[in-house]
Amino acid sequence: MHDALIGVALPRLFIGARHGQITGSGLEGFYSGGKRLLSQCRLRVAGQEPTPLQARMVRADRAAFVGLLSASGSPDPVLIVERVRVAAGRERIVLRSAAQRALRMPVEVSLGTDLADIDALVNGFGSASVPAGVCSAGLRWTSADGDCVVTADPPPDDALAQSGLLRWNIQLPPAGTFVVDLTVQPFKESQAWAGRTRAVHAASEPPRLPDRRTRARPSGRAGAKTMVEPTGPVMRRRKAVEAVRPPVRPGLRGPFSAAEAICGDPRPSRMLRTCLQDLRGLLVPDPEHAGELYLAAGVPWRCGLSPGEAVAAARMCLPLGTGLAFGTMRTLARAQHQEPGRQFGLLVGSRGQATSSRRSNASASEVEATLLFPALLAEARLWGLADHEAAPLVPTAQRCLDWLRRAVGDGSYVPAPGPRVLFRAATQAHAHRAALLGADLLDAYGWPGAEAWRQWARELRRSFRRDFWVADRDGGRPAAYLADDGRPHVALNSRSAHLLDPGLSAAGEFAPALLDGGQSGRLADLLGGPAMNSGWGLRSLGTTERGFSPLGRRNGAVHLHDTAVAAAGLVAVGREADAASLVRGSLCVSQFFGHRLPEMVGGLQRVQRSAPLPHPAACRPAATAAAGALHMLIALVGVRPDVPAGTVTLRPARSVPLGDLTLTGLALAGSPFTARVDGHGLAMVEEVKPGMRLRT
Repeated sequence: MHDALIGVALPRLFIGARHGQITGSGLEGFYSGGKRLLSQCRLRVAGQEPTPLQARMVRADRAAFVGLLSASGSPDPVLIVERVRVAAGRERIVLRSAAQRALRMPVEVSLGTDLADIDALVNGFGSASVPAGVCSAGLRWTSADGDCVVTADPPPDDALAQSGLLRWNIQLPPAGTFVVDLTVQPFKESQAWAGRTRAVHAASEPPRLPDRRTRARPSGRAGAKTMVEPTGPVMRRRKAVEAVRPPVRPGLRGPFSAAEAICGDPRPSRMLRTCLQDLRGLLVPDPEHAGELYLAAGVPWRCGLSPGEAVAAARMCLPLGTGLAFGTMRTLARAQHQEPGRQFGLLVGSRGQATSSRRSNASASEVEATLLFPALLAEARLWGLADHEAAPLVPTAQRCLDWLRRAVGDGSYVPAPGPRVLFRAATQAHAHRAALLGADLLDAYGWPGAEAWRQWARELRRSFRRDFWVADRDGGRPAAYLADDGRPHVALNSRSAHLLDPGLSAAGEFAPALLDGGQSGRLADLLGGPAMNSGWGLRSLGTTERGFSPLGRRNGAVHLHDTAVAAAGLVAVGREADAASLVRGSLCVSQFFGHRLPEMVGGLQRVQRSAPLPHPAACRPAATAAAGALHMLIALVGVRPDVPAGTVTLRPARSVPLGDLTLTGLALAGSPFTARVDGHGLAMVEEVKPGMRLRT
């Protein structure tokens, strides 16, 4: 998986090897809704598989492959083979003749599927191949687990169900081109959309067709299948084939603005562009409210709703507009736990869980989402979420705070879910932020209780600084967690970066920090030190800690989301050099992954001429990692809005670690917003909604 090409346009995706063939090995295939629609798609021309030359991701949802075929005894190719694979379920195969004479040859595509669920495949449980049947212009597979149809344009000369083979017998003149379009989709979906107009997703435009005047004609059927002129039966057939292609989620660009980074260093621009494409590919509509979208956690392992990651990613995406935050909050609000008891107010992943009376324990993701929800709503309001959208969500935020109060009970801290009683430092940071920003929210909409929550946050700061800070000869460090008897467990980890994220309050100021100034400075030293900063990003566990492993998911691997949180927090406390090092490390990681930020990479130290170690269990793309790219750049420019007050504050990193940096195409209060910091650290707004005032 670490070297696979992964295209995503959820609920569709593909996973494939760099040679371009889909062989059924591992997780290779086309997927829809977690089911593998196609596990084999092997191309042979004149009985040979093309020799692979190049494989690359073109965009988040598509990959391009180039291969060649050579004549026996000659180093020069006679045929160049191009394939463009699109996550929405399309593949284009283009054969270009490089021969000096006409070619006559069979073109064969072998297809097959097991219709297996991705969860079963991940756990090593494969399925037997499903027998194929011939259908109009292709093949169809049906089993108790689902169905799939592959159609071809032009239709094949032969379709052999037993071997799953489509064959074209073509004549290719010198410099001629032959093109085959394959469409992969569930059979029921193809029937539902038959005869309808094909809608086009702006992020999944079909590859451009070559000039039809150079396309080959299949031999022996020149009358009905000529491809020389784009008229008559050919165009009617193309329209018929296109009519059964499903719409590719029209309108799912909606919640994002088209942001760009302009910088002397080209890497930030490329990283941001790719990560925004990844985020668009991870968008999922609420099944019952298609206009409301949230982000799936990541591909291929977690294609569904993970509440904590969905809220965290939406929060980092606020500079792109409030649409994603609104859709995410609406989706989770509908699934808030409704049964009286300890879990009332908890944000869960589905309504079935929300109404279950047998649920006794929360998951870590649900706890995180519940504590992040008030902060997301409060900050979305500062970024311009309209009152008529925000006000109906305040009761949900209030219930989240009620859950927080019950979770703490008579103690001081929120316990971690699970059989052991633990109080994690990062969870207390989320709770502290929820209390302070939740209080701002209650005040803004005239709800009672704001001052009580501010007082609770003050008491939490006092006790946290006493109980979680462990003194040592170097200045101390925060405990990772407290045991049930109150003893601190010290292990420097990346989750401590969340202690430097107090949340954005009114007038462009941060809320009070959980740590005091000296403790924040000491934590900044630790996060920027060699034990935590690998040169590629922030390790999940320091190299000096017991149990460190460079590929351990939570005990050594570099997490790009935590790296982004740490970089923003370090800028906020004035440690710009350490923040710049983390940002540069992330940029270098993106270079090795096609400008995409994976969920995590190995925690080996970066040295000269080294490369980041791919992590075999990493999602690529991952929502929080992709959103983290924007989060880091926003922190460097220092954008802090307060739309209700009509102000936007810019507090950039004065050391200008990336030089002159402009972020354009952002969204503030529903209007375009552009901010720039020049090479001298001077910040300016170049485009903003009329009436907004700049504060520096």
